[in-house]
Amino acid sequence: MKKILFLCTGNYYRSRFAEQLFNHLAIQQGLDWEADSRALALEKGTKNVGAISWYAATELLLRGVTSHGNDHYPQQAAQEDFQTANLIVALDETEHLPLLKERFPQWLDTVKYWSIHDAHITLPPIALRQLEKKIVQLVEQLAFPSAEK
Repeated sequence: MKKILFLCTGNYYRSRFAEQLFNHLAIQQGLDWEADSRALALEKGTKNVGAISWYAATELLLRGVTSHGNDHYPQQAAQEDFQTANLIVALDETEHLPLLKERFPQWLDTVKYWSIHDAHITLPPIALRQLEKKIVQLVEQLAFPSAEK
């Protein structure tokens, strides 16, 4: 089984949504890929309530994604997470590149960067729709690699 690692600041909202939606779609497509997610700066999530963002949990349910991943609390990224991943995606280059430079500089060139902004910049329903689109595209690329342009 190949592994994709989704990174965000607190592993509470965007990366958890990405992890669970990807896993749901990967199972539907019969992919040999599984997603996990981690925080780059877990300590910045001091105002987070519960294991996962209400926005992420609600939007997942609206998409018919019932997951077993809503019960664990956010987790900090470690070297092992990077070492065991076949693909690493940081969800917002502007926000996450400085954290990667500071904490995991040896992985900068292996990370794929997206531009899905946090809730203080983009309203959660909009950001999660943008993220869903990126994840659907990624699943399609992995399912049909010869169809890539």
